[in-house]
Amino acid sequence: MYAFDYQRPDAIAAAAAILSADPEAKALAGGQTLLPTLKQRLAQPTALVDLSRIPELSGICATTEGVSIGAMTRHAEVAASEVVRAAIPALADLAGMIGDVAVRNRGTIGGSLANDDPTADYPAAVLALNATVVTDRRSIGASDYFRGLFETELEEGEIITRVDFPRVEKAGYAKFRNPASRYAMAGVLVAKTAAEVRVAVTGAGQSGVFLWTEAGNILSSDFTVQAISGLALDPSNLMSDLHGSAEYRAQLAKVMLKRALASITG
Repeated sequence: MYAFDYQRPDAIAAAAAILSADPEAKALAGGQTLLPTLKQRLAQPTALVDLSRIPELSGICATTEGVSIGAMTRHAEVAASEVVRAAIPALADLAGMIGDVAVRNRGTIGGSLANDDPTADYPAAVLALNATVVTDRRSIGASDYFRGLFETELEEGEIITRVDFPRVEKAGYAKFRNPASRYAMAGVLVAKTAAEVRVAVTGAGQSGVFLWTEAGNILSSDFTVQAISGLALDPSNLMSDLHGSAEYRAQLAKVMLKRALASITG
């Protein structure tokens, strides 16, 4: 670690002003990624702007379209929320699979989405459920938000304030955990609406989360496990590392899709 300033504003405008005035300052949400990178000197911000004292960034509420979750809401709160479970049960299930108990009680949905780790769970939920990421400046649709590996549409100093998830007819999530980190080696969320089926894959893509368009098209016509029996995911754009090859992750993604479907179709 090294010396840096620590700011703890109590309003979004105050936090935004600090971040705008100092391009080298970083917003601190749950700190599950930022603090380890500071310890390893992989990041050296001039200041940390702690968002935990801003009340309007936390909380969960039902909306006419679905559910709205404040950016500083902890994973454990989402997993335990009756509001979330009533609107989108798969979202509560997903939150309950993130990391371990310690991570779920510190990590936040906004921090996860701002960091956009390619093996994180929430990106799959945002993309498959076609959520909207709301910031202190604008609203960003799911299809526009994710730009690549650890890269999002967020501009310097922009703060996520909440995420709006629309209600869907059916949704399910399944993931294969890395046994050490519990990150997804392949996680799949499938969501069905009256208009379409969206299938998002996390943990496998070289450029982060992505829509599995072919799977969504097949399931839009026939929403059954049997319909995807002949489906195969092209491994050419998937990750390959010491934990598993691209071909292995392609097979994992198909298995996780089947499990996600089975959880909601029986």
